[in-house]
Amino acid sequence: MKKENDNELRLKVGELTERTDFGRGIARLDAKKMQRIGVREGDVIEITGNRTSPAIAVRSYPADVGLDVIRMDGLLRRNIKAGIGDVVRVKKADVKEAKHVVIAPARQGIIIRIDPSVFKQNLMMRPVSTGDIIIPNPIVRRRRPENSIFEEFFGVDIEEMFFTPFGEEKFVVVSTNPKGIVRITDATELEVLEKATRPIEETKIPEVTYEDLGGLHDEIKKVREMIELPLKHPELFDRLGIEPPKGVLLHGPPGTGKTLLAKAVANEAGATFLTLNGPEIMSKWYGQSEENLRKIFDQAEKQAPSIIFIDEIDSIAPKREDVHGEVERRVVSQLLTLMDGLKSRGKVIVIAATNRPNSLDPALRRPGRFDREIEIGVPNKEGRKEILQIHTRGMPLAKDVDLDKLAEITYGYVGADLAAICKEAAMHALRRIIPDISNIKEDKSLPKDILEKLVVTQKDMEYALKMVEPSAMREVLIEVPKVKWSDIGGLEEIKKKLKEMIEWPLKYPDSFKRLGIKPPTGVLLYGPPGCGKTLLAKAVANESGVNFISIKGPEILSKWVGESEKRIRDIFRRAKQVAPSIIFFDEIDALVPQRGRSFNEYSERLVSQILT
Repeated sequence: MKKENDNELRLKVGELTERTDFGRGIARLDAKKMQRIGVREGDVIEITGNRTSPAIAVRSYPADVGLDVIRMDGLLRRNIKAGIGDVVRVKKADVKEAKHVVIAPARQGIIIRIDPSVFKQNLMMRPVSTGDIIIPNPIVRRRRPENSIFEEFFGVDIEEMFFTPFGEEKFVVVSTNPKGIVRITDATELEVLEKATRPIEETKIPEVTYEDLGGLHDEIKKVREMIELPLKHPELFDRLGIEPPKGVLLHGPPGTGKTLLAKAVANEAGATFLTLNGPEIMSKWYGQSEENLRKIFDQAEKQAPSIIFIDEIDSIAPKREDVHGEVERRVVSQLLTLMDGLKSRGKVIVIAATNRPNSLDPALRRPGRFDREIEIGVPNKEGRKEILQIHTRGMPLAKDVDLDKLAEITYGYVGADLAAICKEAAMHALRRIIPDISNIKEDKSLPKDILEKLVVTQKDMEYALKMVEPSAMREVLIEVPKVKWSDIGGLEEIKKKLKEMIEWPLKYPDSFKRLGIKPPTGVLLYGPPGCGKTLLAKAVANESGVNFISIKGPEILSKWVGESEKRIRDIFRRAKQVAPSIIFFDEIDALVPQRGRSFNEYSERLVSQILT
């Protein structure tokens, strides 16, 4: 990309990959590019897309060195009215010291009653302009005499971070004096209005951006190339002579972020977002349900480019042979016709989400209707850490909070579970200061010293972890027994073998991979009654820290043909979802007797299913 002149750069917009950068008003670009326009780290730059907004220039990520890329969060992209992949103009900003700045909540219907000085310390040295959406995030650190301004704000060692009593609540800059780009300093008078001053349309803010999604990098990439490209650059597909993709099916366990991903895509693509919920379209009148469905697609065509999001699509488009009602069959047929019928649907993309893809009508899953099916799975350790960073970035965390440790021990937890952990930890911290605020009147703002006491600690997180179970395990999770290896006398050789087989693969996965060793997937404990087999299994469950599923024969058995095999399949499917996990079959001989010696065909089918 070429620059316009010596004082201006043309750079492509990218998203921030470090979740902790969100809401700090920074933009990351190559150091040599900064030198070209006379900018150093910590200086204010002016970024122009369809609108102009300021940001603090920060050195690019190592992977971006030498690239014509400027990375920023969703709020800054909203402020400059540009999307990912757009080219923007960047130059050094002419910044004045702010004398007076007025900010107000960006959302309608909320009232803010907090001392303006609390906002001011979180916005210190932040560049703003009228109309910007900002989050007063805690970026200021204690300054040492030898530190530069940049080191004060972006130094590596965090000595002290100001707390934020408003989490990630967004605010709009109503006015500044003087006009233009200003920087908030000690001399600035900051005025905080209690309520939003502008209509919602005028201050439309991105509710969900790509920075709000953790552990979904590959999924975001797949969805973006299928949805953003056809909406923004349809000429690419005309050149290739192909019809752009028109449908994406997101499937995976509940709480993994399917709906959130759809919202982020619609927001970042700048498309009209229409939601379709099953119960809303159903009607008791003949033909009315199909008409409701047609209305939504007609509205989407009129407001194109647009995205129709169908949540829990299995509720309105099940397999027609399994449906007994005539209305449901007609609704499925109408949906099939609208998605790929004789009439082209233009620039309308359909995103659907379900956690039961196999219950959908097969005709719906063919290319032309849903061109791609993307699985949104349970996040791994890195994904869990990203999600925890996202949900705690607006929290006043104590220094002892260890997100790496939390990410390591939350096997099988999906995004919604991790959000619930953060929320529960915050509520636990809140309970500590309830006695201090019980005597304060409702119309009075809370004293600053009480707000400063409100900090989330590692103990709060550990308490929340006990209260929140993984979603996929709620039906099969049992309380882990409090049995330790030290509670079992003797059996030293067996305990050692169990540790090597179960604990070592979890604690030292890199060593197993390097040596090319595959850990064992099954262990059979046998011996006379009362010798400690079940006790050993309990100790394994407690000491390993993984998800533990205990199965007893009578729970599996059913009088209906095929039902027991289905239960076995469901148990193994759940165990895979929340891996690493242990399935414990007590008295397994009752479930899987030797084949060929039994006259019971039912038992043989059960044995075959477990073997499979």
